[in-house]
Amino acid sequence: MDNTTVSQHSDAGLEEVRIRLCDEFASITGADTAVAQCYLAENDWDVERALNSFFEADTKAVSDEFEDLPDNSATSKMSSKQSSLTENVDCFPFRPYSIDLTGDDTPCSSSTTVPEVTEGPTAQGQGGDDAGKLSLLTWNVDGLDTVNLGERARGLCSYLVLYTPDVVFLQELIPSYVQYLKKRAVSYTIIEGNEDGYFTGIMLKKSRVKLLKSEIISYPTTRMLRNLLVAQVSFSGQELCLMTSHLESCKEQAKERMTQLKTVLKRMSEAPDNVTVLFGGDTNLRDAEVTKVGGLPAGVCDVWECLGEQEHCRYTWDTKANSNKGVRYVSRCRFDRVYLRPAREGPRVAPEHMTLVGLEKLDCGRYTSDHWGIYCGFSLGSRD
Repeated sequence: MDNTTVSQHSDAGLEEVRIRLCDEFASITGADTAVAQCYLAENDWDVERALNSFFEADTKAVSDEFEDLPDNSATSKMSSKQSSLTENVDCFPFRPYSIDLTGDDTPCSSSTTVPEVTEGPTAQGQGGDDAGKLSLLTWNVDGLDTVNLGERARGLCSYLVLYTPDVVFLQELIPSYVQYLKKRAVSYTIIEGNEDGYFTGIMLKKSRVKLLKSEIISYPTTRMLRNLLVAQVSFSGQELCLMTSHLESCKEQAKERMTQLKTVLKRMSEAPDNVTVLFGGDTNLRDAEVTKVGGLPAGVCDVWECLGEQEHCRYTWDTKANSNKGVRYVSRCRFDRVYLRPAREGPRVAPEHMTLVGLEKLDCGRYTSDHWGIYCGFSLGSRD
């Protein structure tokens, strides 16, 4: 983080510098200009201090919302797409408020259980009992947007129950969101990319994935508190290296974003030959930026591309379909991506399917996040 303050600049450039600092603050927090000016002025125009002050206040403001959430009111209705996953819609209401993640086969309520859907990539429990399958969910949950955050966190838990992913990558978490997940998603081990501000996280299904060790790799020149979270795990007798990150945001930060991408790809390439590496996260990447860094290294694949570049999974950031930001312009981008580098020795991991999640509105009229999540599955097979 650049600790530049306006006191280091001449009076002639004071207004220009303050505008730049306000823009930087707003790009990180999503706050408007007036809020940015207020926090910066109160902190002598020191961006890092202003950000810390903002996040501390925001976290305190939303913590009560999580505590006060009721347990038995339905907050989301089944869409036509969701109803296709079950033969009887009446026996499967989509209920974020009636979920308690206390085990692998968690009921939605005392009288309604999640049916086992055995066909297609969205099958409940697809990774639950099959040692040869690995399921992964990656999602920017937009914890910086505190409007309806409690209900939206319940929405995330609904998808955890529905898909029961073995591995979950989350971006834009805040401390109160993590505390809520620790309380509700007790069947998962949660690894945090930081303790304050906003950060990434990895969730591991305890019955399927064993954590060996984790580390946080810093991005030295980030201006947005970004880093790379890495977890070494054991799954079905194999060692996996799991990585998630939220690369630098905004078009103007392309240079820093590409520098961060190089760090990710270098770590993936240098992993031991017997280790499979999976990276997922909000990359904010444009395809041209991947090309500029020389493309993906040999052995590393973009899972969406490997699966045939299916159009229905292309846009994970889509203001045409997702109204959470309330913007008038249309922006459709493939910001969220999953990369795979299979082990060069031993059983080979291969992608099988991918779908977007979070496409249903909650009862509050908003989606779980301003991003769609990516749910994908992999097979663990013998090497030819």
